[in-house]
Parts: sequence; C-alpha cells; structure tokens
Amino acid sequence: MGLRVRASSLLLSMALELAVLLVSVSAQQKFGINYGQIANDLPDPTQVAGLLQSMNVNKVKLYDADPKVLTAFANTGVEFIIAVGNENLQTMATNPTAARQWVATHVQPYIPATRITCVTVGNEVFAGNDTVMMSSLLPAMKAVYEALGDLGLGSQVTVSSAHSVNVLATSFPPSSGAFREDLAEYIQPILDFHGQTGSPFLINAYPFFAYKASPNSVSLPYVLFEPNPGVRDTNTNLSYDNMLYAQIDAVYAAMKAMGHTDVAVRISETGWPSKGDEDEVGATVQNAAAYNGNLMQRIAMGQGTPLKPNVPIDVYVFALFNEDMKPGPTSERNYGLFYPNGSPVYAISAGSGGGSSPGGSLNPYYTSMFSSSSKLAVSTAFLTERVMLLLLLQAIVILLRP
Repeated sequence: MGLRVRASSLLLSMALELAVLLVSVSAQQKFGINYGQIANDLPDPTQVAGLLQSMNVNKVKLYDADPKVLTAFANTGVEFIIAVGNENLQTMATNPTAARQWVATHVQPYIPATRITCVTVGNEVFAGNDTVMMSSLLPAMKAVYEALGDLGLGSQVTVSSAHSVNVLATSFPPSSGAFREDLAEYIQPILDFHGQTGSPFLINAYPFFAYKASPNSVSLPYVLFEPNPGVRDTNTNLSYDNMLYAQIDAVYAAMKAMGHTDVAVRISETGWPSKGDEDEVGATVQNAAAYNGNLMQRIAMGQGTPLKPNVPIDVYVFALFNEDMKPGPTSERNYGLFYPNGSPVYAISAGSGGGSSPGGSLNPYYTSMFSSSSKLAVSTAFLTERVMLLLLLQAIVILLRP
C-alpha cells in the first residue's frame, strides 16, 4: 500500500508540473515586440504596459532608453532591449567616460526593477556610407560593454547592434550566404566581439521589401509563410518554405565563412505593413495579418530554421503601434499591430472564446490570422500534451482505488 501511495504521489506531482507548464506556455507569448515612438498620438507608457501585459508579451525592444517607459514597466517582468543612438557612437568610441555615464544614467538606476537584458549600440550603421560612424561602431560597443562590467552589470546585460539584412552580398542559396566585401573589415571584428562576449548578432529582415521590389518573381505565399512548394538549397539539400528562414540561415553561413559558428542570430526587426502607397505592392491588411500571424504561430511552436531546427527562432516583431510621424512612404507609418488608441489594426482573437477586443490577447493558438495548416499543427501539439495530462490523471485514479 505504501508503494502505491508513493507512486500515486509521484504521478500527481508530474501531472501538476505538466499542468503548470501547459498554462505557462499557453499564456506567455514567445515573440518580442518593437516599441517605436515616432508619433504624436501614442498612449502613455503606463497604458502601454497594461496593453502588453494583456497580450502576455514579455519582451520589448526600444530605439532609445526612454526613462518614462523603463519606469512604467518596473516590476512587470518584461525584458527590455534598449538602445544607444547612432549620434552617440563617435563620442563613446573616443571617450569611454561618455559610455560609462550613459550606462550610469540609462541602465543602472532601473535594474533590477526593470529587466534590461541587452543594449544595442547603433542601428543599421552599415546601411549608409558614413565610414567614420562605421569605424566608431565596435569601439563604442566595447566601451558600453566595459562600462556595464565596471558597474557590476556585465552578467545581466549583453551588448549588440542591429544590422540590415542588406549587409549580405549573397543570401541565396542560404548556404552561400556572404557578407559584403566592403564591410568585411568592420563585421569580422564585430563577430569576434560577439563570440567573446556571448552576445547575439542582430538582423532586421523584411521579406516585404523583396516582394515589393519583384512581385512577379517573388512568391507571395513564400514570403507570408503560407503553403507553397518551397525552394531547395542544392548545396545542403535543405528545403525552405519561407524567405525569413532562408535569410536567417544565410546569415549563419556568412558568419561561418568568417570563422564563427559560436554566435546566435536574432531577428531584431521583421514585419509587414498594412497600408502603403500605390506602388507599394502587397502592403495590405490581409497580408500583414498573414505574415505576422503565421510567424507568431511558428514562434509559439518553438520552430527552428532548416539549418538549425533545434534552435527556436528568436524574433522581435515590428511594430507595436502605427507611428504617424515617421518619414518616407506610407508603409513606414503602418507597420503597427495596433492603432495609438489600443485597437488592433487587424483582427486579433482574444483567447479561446474567439471574440475580438481592443488590446485583447494575441493568443497564437486561437487567432484567426493563421492559415489552416498552421492552426492544425499547433492544435495537434497542444492536444498531445493534454492527452498526456489526462493519462497521468487516470493513472492516479487507478492507483488510488481501494
């Protein structure tokens, strides 16, 4: 009898642990969100904190280190990537004291209440032709890294920089991925820095741009994660059913060509606009919902790329809000999942009830954004887990019978 009680107690413990795991997985989103603020009509950061908590999103990327935002998210458990602007790079590169002052002002006062986990130094520095800024990037990154260490924050906060996917000279087939030759002198030592510090290489990747440029030759289902024949990398025999994964693996190949297989790739920005100018083919509500929805579903499943299937993709979706003051084409002001008033730009299901509500949960297991094949895949995964839980509970009942 004692053995039966011990066995039933063990099974009960296992069942409870699995139940907790199921609740936490279904409740917590795995994607991050970019919180841009180039707008004059955005809600107060305290309201944004509430919105993100209602969405169960716990990873946010900023383009600055806004003290109002960092204060508003204190004690929420949300992880933050904050940023040093491009305008500060040259000063920090030549004056380490400036980097230390920046960290002392924008990082130290907020930890541990606000979970700052990464500082990006510069954004898409290699997208322009400012060679002084390019040369300043790595010294500035090192200065921030050393400042974090000096202030006792080195083990909590990593240092990186976000790059456009256009740093690649070749991206297809993915196995032939290579960085631009004119950038090699800058990127090689940056990869060395990442390898030494254990920080990720950040990429901003937008398949929308490829489709907009060549809608007659780029498959829309391929860029939207919808069912399609896919393309095969003849060098590796790996098959790709979407462009984003091919871009990620091309970055891995480019890093390997520079001697690095020890650096992770994180997508710091990706998204799809819901509106654009007449010449911005594909910028529609339907396509934005499909792209972001199907991507979030794959993230929720912990999916990896064909080259690294066991490494879940790490993605920050762009963006939280439409930003009405961003320059450029109409699309630039329409990447948001939400309008500034907190209502969704396109249908967002709120939980298993299937209804929609402003600021409701972006639950990847129920949202109507996803393709039928995506819904089936994720539903099957969660059904399997629930069957396991039921079997455990049935075993406990049988053991406890007199």
